[in-house]
Amino acid sequence: METDLIISAISEIHKKADQALESKDLTAYTAMFDDTLSYTPAKGAALNKRDYTLDLKKYFGNLKEIHTSYYRIKSSFEEEVFTEKIARKSIILKPNLLIFSKKQTIQTEEIYHWKKVKGEWKVIAIEITLEEKY
Repeated sequence: METDLIISAISEIHKKADQALESKDLTAYTAMFDDTLSYTPAKGAALNKRDYTLDLKKYFGNLKEIHTSYYRIKSSFEEEVFTEKIARKSIILKPNLLIFSKKQTIQTEEIYHWKKVKGEWKVIAIEITLEEKY
């Protein structure tokens, strides 16, 4: 029963984060991250919240549009940490020349680690375990 309540709360946070991502609202998107965030991309070194936020700002600046959706593959709750593995599909449009756009699809598998901090669920770590771009 407790797990269902956690999943419901976290699903709402994902929904708000996806809306912020699609509107390229960096502040709203990063609000779900704890200050101790560790973000590990599929190929690369782990980033702290500050460095990941700087990368996102640059990334958002190079996009015209982004559309994203996800589904939860599995989840668990142990030692006050809720862990979920999700599959995400994002379609991005990048400017190409003056009026054209380049479409790219990115599919990822991501592991989120959540912890309740001051009464709110926050992401403490994200690991991108698989990333395909086409």
